[in-house]
Amino acid sequence: MPILNRAAEMQEEVAGWRRHLHQTPELNFDVFQTAGFVTEKLKAFGCDEVVTGLGKTGVVGIIRGRNGDGATIGLRADMDALPIDEITGKPWASTVRGKMHACGHDGHTAMLLGAAKYLAETRNFAGSVAVIFQPAEEGGGGGNEMVKDGMMERFGIEKVFGMHNMPGLPVGQFAIKPGPIMAATAEFTITVKGRGGHAAMPHGTIDPIVITSQLVGALQTVASRSTDPVEAVVVSVTKFHAGDAYNVIPESAEIAGTVRTLKKEVAKKSEERIRALCAGLASAFGATIEVDYDANYPVTFNHAEETVFAGDIAANVAGDSHVHRAIQPVMGGEDFSYMLEARPGAFIFIGNGDTAGLHHPAYDFNDEVIPHGMSYWVKLAETALAA
Repeated sequence: MPILNRAAEMQEEVAGWRRHLHQTPELNFDVFQTAGFVTEKLKAFGCDEVVTGLGKTGVVGIIRGRNGDGATIGLRADMDALPIDEITGKPWASTVRGKMHACGHDGHTAMLLGAAKYLAETRNFAGSVAVIFQPAEEGGGGGNEMVKDGMMERFGIEKVFGMHNMPGLPVGQFAIKPGPIMAATAEFTITVKGRGGHAAMPHGTIDPIVITSQLVGALQTVASRSTDPVEAVVVSVTKFHAGDAYNVIPESAEIAGTVRTLKKEVAKKSEERIRALCAGLASAFGATIEVDYDANYPVTFNHAEETVFAGDIAANVAGDSHVHRAIQPVMGGEDFSYMLEARPGAFIFIGNGDTAGLHHPAYDFNDEVIPHGMSYWVKLAETALAA
């Protein structure tokens, strides 16, 4: 099945929804306008149920097929934006200073709304489709909150599927793999406490800047010397704060950063090595080093059977040569991982074409993707719930 004619016909309408959402970005769980827009649309489409307030500000619409008896599958989109100042200069650019849709969640939401409208019109399936609109993907763990709120049990969701746009992958192409497709994430903040003093008399101090500088280098050995080279791990220091004057050695210094892994045992060992390195340097220099380590999103792990199914659906839409079924894992994090821990399913990437990268101030979701994404969602639902 190529792109649905109806999806192509709806592209302009759905792009209008997307551009409206792009102009009014909201962060984390504070997606009240976005959730309200989604709720209004779902009710207008004639969804059988529309439930709000799941996972704080999430929305779920239930669409029952012509034969309502049968399984329920979940299709998920994320709604939140990022704290970035947009520089696209597009007519539909963000109207909210310091906030923009730099990850394409406006496009994800619009495509799933388009699919919901089509499915509510046709109902060419048995069972039910749960369209899931989730807040707080960008660090807030909204997916986990919806799962903890009992979403899967409340609606009887048996399988769940997610999709994310991928800049650099041509429009009309898809990419997927079984097993780990996106990384587990962790964040750390390390505070080095020494003894401050005059910069001209460093021998009387315990210089936290020197210690912390050595620690930044030492942390790179977690990947290069403590982890099997065939395993994937990223340790990145992204913040370094210390001192306020040219002639003062400060009392303390602070660094922060992130760890990304694809296996639980590698994640555990990485934390252990970070703590051990800090303890060793503290002892060597006579300093105190405090480690605040926060394991965040788990690995996004695609289930084997559902990955094959999702790849086949993508091939029906795009052609088999346009579906990459063995891509390298992406070391970014994704809280759809919580839904995949709760139910079998799969997460797929859809090409956004030659655009700025995700989380870049010049990024914009490519509206040419809309009919491809809508067609994927519709074909997936109709095939999984074949009447």
